[in-house]
Amino acid sequence: MRHTLPIAPQFYVTAPQPCPYLDGRMERKLFTALQGDTAGPLNDTLSKQGFRRSQNVLYRPSCAECSACMSARIRVADFEPSRSQRRVLKRNAQLKRRATSPWATEEQYELFREYLDNRHAQGGMADMDMFEFAAMIEETPVRSRVIEYTDRNDTNAGPLAACLTDILDDGLSMVYSFFDPSLDAASPGTFLILDHIDIARELNLPYVYLGYWVPGSRKMGYKARFKGVEVFRSGHWQDLGDPDDYDSALHPLSTDPIAEQVARINLPGSHPASD
Repeated sequence: MRHTLPIAPQFYVTAPQPCPYLDGRMERKLFTALQGDTAGPLNDTLSKQGFRRSQNVLYRPSCAECSACMSARIRVADFEPSRSQRRVLKRNAQLKRRATSPWATEEQYELFREYLDNRHAQGGMADMDMFEFAAMIEETPVRSRVIEYTDRNDTNAGPLAACLTDILDDGLSMVYSFFDPSLDAASPGTFLILDHIDIARELNLPYVYLGYWVPGSRKMGYKARFKGVEVFRSGHWQDLGDPDDYDSALHPLSTDPIAEQVARINLPGSHPASD
């Protein structure tokens, strides 16, 4: 009888390029392909080790002289909204949630373009066309949904906010979210996170994965304001604690060599990832 052994995924490193979060620094990513029957388990396992999905690729920052980018997630059981977050819920009470299959629409793209032009006009996605947007939404080998938010008082209106969301075995991963810039005063980005916490509770999932938190980056500061936030650092998840206590993450000697990082990665079927 012939036995076929699973093929371990191959890991690669991108060339250095300017960091989008910290001025004067260079970023580099460790990544692997996400495909075939193992895509779901691999996404689940590596997400617990600080990786994020982009289409059919899983990646994690692996910069040569910095380890500031840390995957962040919220422990749903420990989350309680602050006073300001309760105000955000009230200000966005008119938004109605609708979960759809990961299929790109022109309405979504128009909303996405308005968001980019207003918030990230100089970012790496600024020139993304409809075909590239469709690839971002639709090229997913794992369980994904587009969570749209519409005005409950206007059933004919298009989406006012949306989030591409992966459903992991232990939580929801907010892959990418965007919203109508005219709603900015109501803090819709915070609302999307709060609503995903509610969805996770409804599905009995323990975590909501937020992407990366970067100490010293004003763009990422809002993630530290959620109770129950923890970050993946030094191979395990830990409470975020005081956001001002992470200066060492910016030190050139704070990151391990690539070979050591890869050697410590747990794969599906191996030892469980550190939690």
